[in-house]
Amino acid sequence: MDSSGNHNHHHHHHGDDHRVPDLGVIRDPVCGMTVDPKAGKPSVSYNGHNYHFCCDGCRTKFEAQPEDYLTAKDPVCGMSVDRASARHFLRHEGQKHYFCSAGCQTKFEADPAAYSDGRKPQAAAMPKGTQYTCPMHPEVVSDHPGDCPKCGMALEPMGIPPEDAGPNPELVDFNRRLWISAALSIPLLAISMGPMVGLPLRDWIGEPLATWVELLLATPVVLWAALPFFRRAYASIVNRSPNMWTLIGLGVAAAYLYSVVATLFPGLFPHSVSGHGGMVPVYFEAAAVIVALVFVGQVLELKARERTGSAIRALLDLAPKTARRIAADGTEADVPVEDIKVGDALRVRPGESVAVDGSVREGQSTVDESMISGEAMPVDKQPGDSVTGGTLNRNGTLVIVAEKVGADTTLSRIVDLVAKAQRSRAPIQGAVDKVSAIFVPAVVAAAILAFIVWWIVGPEPRLAHALLAAVAVLIIACPCALGLATPMSIMIATGRGAQEGVLIKDAEALERFARVDTLIVDKTGTLTEGKPRLTDVVPLGDLDEHRLLTLAASLERGSEHPLAEAIVSGAEEREVEFLDVTGFEATTGKGVRGKAGDTDVALGNAAMMDDLGIDVASVADRLQALRDDGKTVMFVVAGGRLAGLIAVADRVKPTTAAAIRALHEAGLRIIMATGDNERTALAVARTLGIDDVRADILPEGKKALVDELRANGAVIAMAGDGVNDAPALAAADVGIAMGTGADVAMESAGITLVKGDLNGILRARRLAEATMRNIRQNLGFAFGYNALGVPLAAGVLYPVFGLLLSPMIAAAAMSLSSVSVITNALRLRLAKL
Repeated sequence: MDSSGNHNHHHHHHGDDHRVPDLGVIRDPVCGMTVDPKAGKPSVSYNGHNYHFCCDGCRTKFEAQPEDYLTAKDPVCGMSVDRASARHFLRHEGQKHYFCSAGCQTKFEADPAAYSDGRKPQAAAMPKGTQYTCPMHPEVVSDHPGDCPKCGMALEPMGIPPEDAGPNPELVDFNRRLWISAALSIPLLAISMGPMVGLPLRDWIGEPLATWVELLLATPVVLWAALPFFRRAYASIVNRSPNMWTLIGLGVAAAYLYSVVATLFPGLFPHSVSGHGGMVPVYFEAAAVIVALVFVGQVLELKARERTGSAIRALLDLAPKTARRIAADGTEADVPVEDIKVGDALRVRPGESVAVDGSVREGQSTVDESMISGEAMPVDKQPGDSVTGGTLNRNGTLVIVAEKVGADTTLSRIVDLVAKAQRSRAPIQGAVDKVSAIFVPAVVAAAILAFIVWWIVGPEPRLAHALLAAVAVLIIACPCALGLATPMSIMIATGRGAQEGVLIKDAEALERFARVDTLIVDKTGTLTEGKPRLTDVVPLGDLDEHRLLTLAASLERGSEHPLAEAIVSGAEEREVEFLDVTGFEATTGKGVRGKAGDTDVALGNAAMMDDLGIDVASVADRLQALRDDGKTVMFVVAGGRLAGLIAVADRVKPTTAAAIRALHEAGLRIIMATGDNERTALAVARTLGIDDVRADILPEGKKALVDELRANGAVIAMAGDGVNDAPALAAADVGIAMGTGADVAMESAGITLVKGDLNGILRARRLAEATMRNIRQNLGFAFGYNALGVPLAAGVLYPVFGLLLSPMIAAAAMSLSSVSVITNALRLRLAKL
């Protein structure tokens, strides 16, 4: 209803009639609660009517967009209901429903599913203003769901899918159509193909009856199940973009219409074509089986696409849903994250996630930012430092001031990047469509040509022969194996990959991975183990290595810092006896001190040494050397003197070096991109022989790097494991998630490795190449048989051998192409990886 309509509607009813209680209820138009106007709750006058609210929150929402809260639609009859005075109101699964009458409400209560999501699921779930786009033709954008005019695929919503969108309505629909068409096609095949494999079903039923049974079985498949295919075929003809659907539509329609005519009016056909029992042969099984097989392919493909939305939801789940807001008077309350405004003060307790981007106002803590930076080491935070929504506060309490909220937070921007990148991909279907663009017109031309030739020079009855030849061409050319060629190989390849610890999300990931020439790897967790370990203990004074480690590790047992964990576990491995510590104190961002046994010990960074007045210039060279190897160094002070250095680093995985050599042999150029500092990055790259290094990169930077390389024509695979890698994973031609990392990375990636090492990448590459070879062979089979069959069907051999292609042979060619596609795909199980 338009706004002016709303207003008039208000002027009509709303003089002062609302104050009279029996004319309706007084409701808060935002949340639907009933409000007593005398209770002194907030109210607003709008369009000459007073609206009452249960709380200030509802009022501010209303003031921001009053039009949204004036009327609601009755989900049962679709009438417009005034929200402020609706008598019949119901909350169902978190949704608010208003009804025009008690009758509508009872109907709804009896079967809420039928009204809340049954009839138009997508429209209800998607937020207003959602736009839809085609996964294969991103330039197609529409305001409502439908099919793409170019290729006929269902359009997908842009932006972030809502939490409760439920299953893809198209998938649910196709699944049902698949089962029904399969159930009807199997008996159909048994009746028509029985005689060829020695099952004389036809003879038992008797010829004329058998044909009628076939007609009954095939009709629902063609006239009901295949409807979406015919719609797409029609669209492809109207839009002059011939594709797989055009052929399927033509083939199925030709087979079915011809067979119906042959069943009802067998007298129209020449004697030379009637088979045994004087009946004209029919092609019902061809029509039904094509439909069933294409549905198998479609459902497999839709299932793969279904998983992409969950990626984005996984990302959104990282951010907490509520935050603890500190009001001006110092009281604290948990509020939904959506309600937080810039400038609000929020308290973040230990173990909680930060709700929005902001800066620390008071408190000290370490924050685990691995989800944004991919860095294993938590970062110390003090007043003035910035924090990012979604990162995890470890051990202290912080008070932060919100600076970016809602869609501006880093996490939301990452989500948005992922959502965009996921839709911008074209499935392998593109190749099929290119072939179809030539194949379809050629087949149609062949059918027309066959018709004309038979019409001019054919034997009597000319029309019947001409028609038969044209229909035979269309049927045999319809590549039912085409719908199977890709999904079949992909299905088997994904199974094969899973055994090897390579999980593949969709066809495209494999298709692209076979063509990749550049691999971008993240350092942390991909090349390295992803957590710090003790690497060096360097005594500088009169203590030996063992004693130095004993003092340091005993002291660090009291600390919660991750570097402390590394030192303690390193000491345990070296079987150190720990000493008792007294007077322990930790200074966030500097280090720890205390008394280990009877020695005063301090352990920390250069800032702590300054505080203690200890000069570290003498060890500058040792320090630099350790840092050049990418290590984090801490000073140990015992009894007031500098006693030694302890170094901790994230170690390179033992399998990495060999894997990199093998990847180079496989023809990949390897680039390391990391949020780490340049010195550490170069140290790792040198030892591994990596082609190029980009250090100090932020999450957006990784995606920018992908875009830049792609602009120079590289086909890119990106391997990573953090949330920070998700946009780049989704933007790369192929994203590879290291299984040790965040779920989000796995969801945005096309390929996930269960064991996060580079050998997995190598296996995935070999699998991809094998699969693509297999798919090409399959497409060869699918088009090959049909291309050979077309001239036969057109009657090329008739003048020489008096041979007309019998429907049996046409059907056999069809099933042969499907069988060879399936058998060929099964070979992938044995591929060497």
